[in-house]
Amino acid sequence: MSTYVFPARTTTAEIELGTTLQPKFGADGLIPCITQDAHSGDVLMFAFMNAEALAHTLKTKKATYWSRSRNKLWVKGEESGNVQYVRELRTDCDQDVLLIKVEQTGSANASCHNGYKSCFYRKLGDLDDGALKLQFTAERLFDPATVYKKK
Repeated sequence: MSTYVFPARTTTAEIELGTTLQPKFGADGLIPCITQDAHSGDVLMFAFMNAEALAHTLKTKKATYWSRSRNKLWVKGEESGNVQYVRELRTDCDQDVLLIKVEQTGSANASCHNGYKSCFYRKLGDLDDGALKLQFTAERLFDPATVYKKK
């Protein structure tokens, strides 16, 4: 599917201060990826990529992840139409986490399969009262039942 081959990791100095992308995939072959709205800075979602998903993302400029639940590549928006076009890719200091900044498109402009712009649509209430009560911080943009039709 891709033509990208990621280089073997070299020295700590080159990994942390060098100019070559040397992603560190875990023992499971995955690397965590945080997805952020390129315009607002809002965190939209968190997912994993394997080497093939990362290569496909770089080749197509469309965010592509590895679905652990479906055990397959997942191009964001392939079902919902809410495609994420990658505008920038960053890595952390030791290259074991990715951050992609995307332009979210589609009729709902949503990244969450539950119909919200961001997967982070709830927050924990008062931290001092000991209750683990979540509060909604966003409105649902679409009804998942109408977008994702079970096959």
